Amino acid sequence: MERNNLYPIFLKAKHLNILIVGGGNVAEEKLTFLLKSSPDAEVTMVSPMFREGTIRLANSGNVKLIEDVYKNGYLKGHHIVIATTNQPEINRTIYKHCRAQNKLVNVADNPPYCDFYMGGIVTKGNVKVAISTNGKSPTTAKRLRQFFEDVIPENIDDLVKNLNIYRKTIKGDFEQKVEKLNEFTKGLVEKI
Repeated sequence: MERNNLYPIFLKAKHLNILIVGGGNVAEEKLTFLLKSSPDAEVTMVSPMFREGTIRLANSGNVKLIEDVYKNGYLKGHHIVIATTNQPEINRTIYKHCRAQNKLVNVADNPPYCDFYMGGIVTKGNVKVAISTNGKSPTTAKRLRQFFEDVIPENIDDLVKNLNIYRKTIKGDFEQKVEKLNEFTKGLVEKI
């Protein structure tokens, strides 16, 4: 059986500079999901043209639009790059430039040219669940996201905040605190 060996992390996008190359439907989709999850993300987009929806999104966030074709110099100062052009050779060039400069890159809809995938995300207050299908089936990730949005209760954030307050009152070393929190939250799954 094949195994998903991806390592999930939650990035503070506000502290990273993200570059999206492209201005079409896919670029707008990537920007939409990025801003939905991290509205304070610092994003630059480079494309000869931008969709009206992309321009509206840019005006609602920390998004800088540059009307131009891709050049290697645009990578400077960016930590993460998402290539969404409809020209495979340009996307491959972006990938090669990023690899040479040790930048994380995602070439949309082309798993061999991705250091990371943008999976399905469910957010309820402080609780965030990310879903990956190892780049095999974005549709499955979407359906799982819809499932988790339905089953995770809206008041989960109240529970998280209360547990944080409780955690601060627990005495003992790290191991003892973990044991007490595990005991206290044992029934959580049955309650959901």
